[in-house]
Amino acid sequence: MGSANCGIFVGWVVVVVALAAPFCAGVTDPRDVVAINSLYVALGIPPLDKWMPVGGDPCGDQWKGVLCVFSNVTEIRLNGMNLGGNLGDSLGNLKSVINIDFSNNHIGGPIPSNLPVTIRNFSLAGNQFTGNIPEALSSLIQLMDLELNNNLLSGGIPDSFQQLTGLINLDISANNLTGQLPPSTANLAALKTLRLQNNKLSGFLNVLQDLHLNDLNIENNLFSGPIPDKLLEIPNFRKDGNPFNTTIILSPPAALPPSPAEAPSSGEEPKIQTDGPSAIYIPNSKSSTARKFSTTTVVIWVAVTGALILFALGVCLFMWRCCKCRQKSRDAEMDNVEKSNDSKASIQPSSRLEKVPMEPVVKPQNGYGLDGRRMVTTPVPQVEQLPPPPLPFPHVEKRVKVKPLAVPAEVATKSHTLKNLNSSSVSVFTIASLQQYTNSFSEDNFIGQGMLGSVYRAELPDGKLLAVKKLSTTALRRQSDDEFLELVSRISELRHANIVELVGYCNEHQQHLLVYEYCANGTLHDLLHVDEESHKNFSWNMRIRVALGASRALQYLHDGCEPPIVHRNFKSANILLDEKLAVHVSDCGLSPLLSSGSTSELSGRLLTAHGYSAPEFESGSYTCQSDVYSLGVVMLEILTGRKSFDRSRPRGEHSLVRWAIPQLHDIDALSRMVDPSLNGAYPVKSLSRFADIISRCVQWEPGFRPPMSEIAQDLLHMI
Repeated sequence: MGSANCGIFVGWVVVVVALAAPFCAGVTDPRDVVAINSLYVALGIPPLDKWMPVGGDPCGDQWKGVLCVFSNVTEIRLNGMNLGGNLGDSLGNLKSVINIDFSNNHIGGPIPSNLPVTIRNFSLAGNQFTGNIPEALSSLIQLMDLELNNNLLSGGIPDSFQQLTGLINLDISANNLTGQLPPSTANLAALKTLRLQNNKLSGFLNVLQDLHLNDLNIENNLFSGPIPDKLLEIPNFRKDGNPFNTTIILSPPAALPPSPAEAPSSGEEPKIQTDGPSAIYIPNSKSSTARKFSTTTVVIWVAVTGALILFALGVCLFMWRCCKCRQKSRDAEMDNVEKSNDSKASIQPSSRLEKVPMEPVVKPQNGYGLDGRRMVTTPVPQVEQLPPPPLPFPHVEKRVKVKPLAVPAEVATKSHTLKNLNSSSVSVFTIASLQQYTNSFSEDNFIGQGMLGSVYRAELPDGKLLAVKKLSTTALRRQSDDEFLELVSRISELRHANIVELVGYCNEHQQHLLVYEYCANGTLHDLLHVDEESHKNFSWNMRIRVALGASRALQYLHDGCEPPIVHRNFKSANILLDEKLAVHVSDCGLSPLLSSGSTSELSGRLLTAHGYSAPEFESGSYTCQSDVYSLGVVMLEILTGRKSFDRSRPRGEHSLVRWAIPQLHDIDALSRMVDPSLNGAYPVKSLSRFADIISRCVQWEPGFRPPMSEIAQDLLHMI
């Protein structure tokens, strides 16, 4: 009775504390606070620094073992803390957690079935968990590392690995697991380490033979049957303590001719040798004749089959050549159509477009624009003035020839020819000439500052404007002159209507500069976030066209270049717009300058800080699918009119992606998040389709994002 009264008293204390706890408007998402509170109670309220059973601010107050990104809990690391109790049922309520580590404690009870679907690394090793491994593992599609070893788990391994294709390490050793390996184990395509030792598992190992394992430990189990040959090739394979059947069934040896002493007489039946390891038939002359006939028949059939195969290959080769000729004919026709459309479309000006690659840092509002001149608001043309783009466009757009650029005489006389580069398409400038054209790189000609260097406006004697990117020493720290020239050579080969073209370069007196064409209408970033007047005139159709142009540029880099080119620095500040709002993406082909040393770290921090980096960038991985994610963020900017990361907004709305993703499939919420400057002037169906494209682009897992060609096609159908 006394213990019952004590329990009631403790319960009342908890209720009183909950009711008396002051309301806390802290940094942490309230849902995460509730989940952490429940976990703390389930663990038995252990002495953890700053942890509370009710309320509190785990992120703002930096609770022990809790790591956050912005307002969401992303990691819980409480390994080796002498914890008891159990995990409760609140872990699944943590919507952003990536890493959970409760290893080397005394936590018991069953493993919760309600687990966070965002988790990548999950360790419960060295505890006292009981019961079965939950089948809910099948929902953890982002899981990369799972450690359940050294517990008291029993039962079989659930057949829940169908979608865990990213799992790299799996350790369920030292438990009481029984039964066979489930068939879905064969789906673990990325698995490198598998530890099953010290259980009671049985059956065959055939399900493991096609995995690419580096470390396999199955010691002290009940596995039987022969060991597949592929498993014996694993570098670290430990298999002792299993009742394997290693008997090898020998195939019958070839028939041997009889020895003279054993040759039968012509009237005797063939004898069979029975005292050897295998039965050997001694043929007579009749059987020999039959064998020769059989052999001849086999040879004839093999010859006929070979002839048929060669005939089939010849037919296939002939058809392939015919198809190739037809494809060339179609391509030629398509080129003619494109040239005809290009000559008619006013969106492509007849003269060379003026473009500039830059990553501008907006200067203080002192009356001057990004080009260094007094700001003059230029109204953006209405959508009715823009003819539609040519339809259809090929899967990978053709590279087009660029006419030679007329270069001033003093440049041509003082320049040298770049090795392996057509000097008629890319010119070599001298430092003296560029200083003349930029007024000694004066402040008045300063356009912007990026992570690769500064950009200046240059004006040629004939009045033509160019943009000069002065590469910083940090970007070129590991680049020799030859490597820089090779980089220029690769960039000069990029030919696409939506990519800024390289005009020339300078490699003189340890200075490295890239000269591009100048773009008159600034960047998409300026249009959305700086120039208010132009922003108001940025119609829905114009926005879709800009998104289409950006996707076509990336599609060309990914599919039209060999090897594919990853942009690596794709953002709205690198999307330039000409006077017709046609897109020209800058910094294409400069990823080698971002892939080494401090520049790589800087670019990663800047992309992350501005909200454009894909999740895999944290691990140093950046692929074509990472560009897809960055394009999704840019399209969110186009949709909402918001910056990709904006600290001036409420804390939950700092990150555009985090704020927008939950609303993309709710038509009411979607209507509320559209850029207010549109004033509702957009088709609801088009809005829903655009949101669906964005949602697919910003998927957490790279493999779930669509290829750039698919995105371009979907956007084209919206025009």
